[in-house]
Amino acid sequence: MPVMTTRVEIDHRKGADRHPEKAHRPDNPIQRKPAWIRVKAPTHPIYHETRALMREHKLVTVCEEAACPNIGECWSQRHATMMIMGETCTRACSFCNVATGIPKALDADEPRRVGEAVAALGLKHVVVTSVDRDDLADGGAEHFARTIRAIRAAAPGTTIEILTPDFLRKEGALEVVVEARPDVFNHNLETVPALYPTIRPGARYYHSLRLLDRVKQLDPSIFTKSGLMVGLGEKRIEVLQVMDDLRSADVDFLTIGQYLQPTVKHAAVDRFVPPDEFEDYAKAARGKGFLLVSATPLTRSSYHADRDFAALRDARAARLARA
Repeated sequence: MPVMTTRVEIDHRKGADRHPEKAHRPDNPIQRKPAWIRVKAPTHPIYHETRALMREHKLVTVCEEAACPNIGECWSQRHATMMIMGETCTRACSFCNVATGIPKALDADEPRRVGEAVAALGLKHVVVTSVDRDDLADGGAEHFARTIRAIRAAAPGTTIEILTPDFLRKEGALEVVVEARPDVFNHNLETVPALYPTIRPGARYYHSLRLLDRVKQLDPSIFTKSGLMVGLGEKRIEVLQVMDDLRSADVDFLTIGQYLQPTVKHAAVDRFVPPDEFEDYAKAARGKGFLLVSATPLTRSSYHADRDFAALRDARAARLARA
């Protein structure tokens, strides 16, 4: 093969062990990727240094757990997205490669280790995400807040972006996270409402939308961000409607990327969306008033997040200057 996916190296729990809830499903053959979506296997020495640092601090990254195609590029630049609260999710979304099951108890020392790793990497900007923890009374909100505070203490010059669960039926949880004042609050809608029953069955589209809206109500200074996957069978008009919904919630930054099928037990790719359609989506989104848009086949929530944060600040300053 001319290109290898990083999942060959990092997926240490395959098949039924990793996704027992999907074992009964019929196989969906994985389509060969077109040239514009392929990536090379990571070989850069800094990639291996970053990987070793994650192991040293006993940290989990979504880069590995979700089999992100950009891991080679990002880790070679010492960019890694920390995944807190364990590596086992309580949800079973049909697009996601993170393992599903009964999570372990929270590691109270994890926030400190995340802060130390951020400082050791010398990051200007860091992204922290998590699994869904429906088993916890607050959905892990306080753990997020502690992690934000630990990063501020260890690396005070680092800006912080969080990618959170939906905190469904966790009253007061969002307020705890917002009070810790991350610089960017990201929560992905993932797909269009019509596909939620099959793609994101444990979530509720309008709850996620209200979550993003509520962040702006609580603290308008926090940038808000959300992301979509395409290639799952959505219609263009549905994607444009999601854009309108997000702008109604005053979301600043939209990411759109190609869905890639992790295993034969996951949702099938309906089609590979060509680059010119991503350009069309980006143009439409900018026209609807987002401060920033990233729409390419390989776009992921935290891809180039440091560079994008600088662009977000500049875009906000320019808009305020025109007001």
